[in-house]
Amino acid sequence: MIVQALVFYLFSAVVIGAAVMVISARNPVHSVLFLILAFFNAAGLFVLMGAEFIAMILVVVYVGAVAVLFLFVVMMLDIGFVEMRQGFLQYLPLGGLVGIVLLAELLVVTGGWLFAPQIGGARAFPTPPPEQITNTDALGRILYTDYIYLFQGAGMVLLVAMVGAIVLTLRARPGVRKQRISDQIDRRREDTIQIRKIQPGSGV
Repeated sequence: MIVQALVFYLFSAVVIGAAVMVISARNPVHSVLFLILAFFNAAGLFVLMGAEFIAMILVVVYVGAVAVLFLFVVMMLDIGFVEMRQGFLQYLPLGGLVGIVLLAELLVVTGGWLFAPQIGGARAFPTPPPEQITNTDALGRILYTDYIYLFQGAGMVLLVAMVGAIVLTLRARPGVRKQRISDQIDRRREDTIQIRKIQPGSGV
């Protein structure tokens, strides 16, 4: 138990430190690298909880695909972050207000768990599945029954993020000819084909 507690506190401290560095690092590439570090340590926490499948998915999907995609997008965009930070003070009051609202919500939820633990059914971890139910089976039953709407909402958020990344990386270059389906459909035979009568022996 002592070793598990020490490993838990170690992983938790690294996750919190990496999360702070994600939002405080000036270089966006460094932010993505700290995000990968946070994912790895969060996977370690899932292993301690006995959710090996979630830990594997976190490493394979988020570290191996999503975080690397973030890194590639940040490197491809080549955004002038110095210019973006010039208006930081302008949005500071709005950002502070959003942060205060989120902090108040967290305090309300935490206070409800502390002062009324009998109604905090979501506080306790789900009971371990029986021997005949695997970890993957139990996770699928929970995701597609109790949290199906939240699961679909997360999918929509990822879809919007993917579309936004595509729009940001799409750059219009002058002088590049593009296909226009509407012009092809509206094209008439008289506009593209010209019939000429050539006399024999006169050439073209």
